[in-house]
Formats: sequence, structure tokens, C-alpha cells
Amino acid sequence: MSKNLIIRIFSSLFLFILSIYIIIKGNIFFDIFILLLLIISLLEWHKMSYKRFYYLPGLLFLIISFYSAYLIRNDYNVFYFLMIFFICILTDIGGYIFGKIIKGPKLTKISPNKTYSGTLGGLLLSLFGSWIFFNLSIDIIIKPNLTISNLFIISIFISIVSQLGDLIVSLFKRLSNLKDTGNIIPGHGGMLDRIDGMIFAFPISFLLNMF
Repeated sequence: MSKNLIIRIFSSLFLFILSIYIIIKGNIFFDIFILLLLIISLLEWHKMSYKRFYYLPGLLFLIISFYSAYLIRNDYNVFYFLMIFFICILTDIGGYIFGKIIKGPKLTKISPNKTYSGTLGGLLLSLFGSWIFFNLSIDIIIKPNLTISNLFIISIFISIVSQLGDLIVSLFKRLSNLKDTGNIIPGHGGMLDRIDGMIFAFPISFLLNMF
């Protein structure tokens, strides 16, 4: 196991545990946390897109995205927020593992490491993970009245949106000739590198929840 992979795993675990604690804790802790993430994301976007024609629309989109995440956590249901959070993470993990093991045809030139097997793997792992989360969360948090079929439909939708978000951010990185959006997270790169799928999944999920 390479040193970079070890750093990647430990930093992921630390961020995951910290995020879960703050999300469930809520109140001022969550407000400060999400504001901090927004500021870091805006700074990374500024660094890689300043003076480009999509600079201002990108800033506006990030603000809307984080605000929608804030509303989902505080005005709707913590279960819904955590479900989106887990699906995005599991989509990334599934894509990485299945892509590394099975490999196969590349998905797109925008992100050379993405494969069709990774895309399918991310989708399958997110479905399996959302089902486990749905059943284990019965005695922990209040959850909305969802059928298994509705849960799977929502999971597939969020996973697809998350993967599209990943590709969109990869496109902007290519346009800016950058490998990573930053270096704030050891072994991973920038904040936008880690939450690229989430910044699209939360606003789309917010609209889905409204209608």
C-alpha cells in the first residue's frame, strides 16, 4: 500500500467522522461548518476560474448549492441530508474500487480515470448503501415515510447527478489546466475535488423534494 493511499484513507476517515458528527449535532456547529466549506470552495473556484466567462455563474451556483444543503438539513430532515451525503460518498468509492479492479473502456476524455465499470460500480454501491442506511437508521433518526422502490429511485437519481457533477468539475479543471482544485485535503487535493458530486446533488435533490 502506497504512502499516498494511506494518507488518503486516513484523511477520508477523519473528514467522514467529523462531518457525520457535525451534521447530526446540527445547530451552530453545522452552520459554521457549512459556511467554512462554502468559503473554501469559493476561494478554490476563484483561483481556478477568475477572469473566465463562467466565473460569476460558478460563484452564484456554489452559493445556491450550499444554501440548498443548509435548508435540507435545517428545514427538512436530517435523514434526507445524510442519505444524499452517503450516496455521493458511496458513488465515489464504488467508482474508484470497481474502476480499479474491473477497469475496461474509458467513460470520457474529460476525466481519463473514469470507466464504464466504475460508473456502474458507483451506482450499485450507492443502492446497496442507501438500503443499509435506510434500515439501520430506524432507531437513530426520524426518517420520512419512504418505500424501498422510492428509495432506490431517489438513490439512482442522486448517484447519477453526483457522477455528472464530478465530470463537470473535471471539465472546469481541464479548462484551467489544473489536476486538483487545491491542496487543502491531504491525499485528495482541494475541497471541490471532494464535494464535486455533492454540490450538484444537493440543489437538485432540494428541487426534487419540493416537487
